[in-house]
Amino acid sequence: MIKAGRIVRLAEHDRAGVHFFLDGQTRSALVGDTVLTAMLASGLALRMSEFGPEPRAGFCLMGACQDCWVWQEEGPRLRACTTLITEGIRLRTTPPESWP
Repeated sequence: MIKAGRIVRLAEHDRAGVHFFLDGQTRSALVGDTVLTAMLASGLALRMSEFGPEPRAGFCLMGACQDCWVWQEEGPRLRACTTLITEGIRLRTTPPESWP
């Protein structure tokens, strides 16, 4: 069961849907959503802090602060607040073992 996310859609529902994977689970988003919006609409955090036990949800939301990095299953990371969600993208909230 997917819990309600940190972001809740109140009015807009008429855009086409896309599916993506988050830590191996299928999630849904709308075309035009950023990765940040898609992840927060389907969960409560983007990732855990690298420096403490706190969950992180992004900070500036415009690509300046570097707080919203998430990883793709293939290894490369991306900035969630400026990257659009795409059909089938496979995302991780933790870095892969191969991450430097």
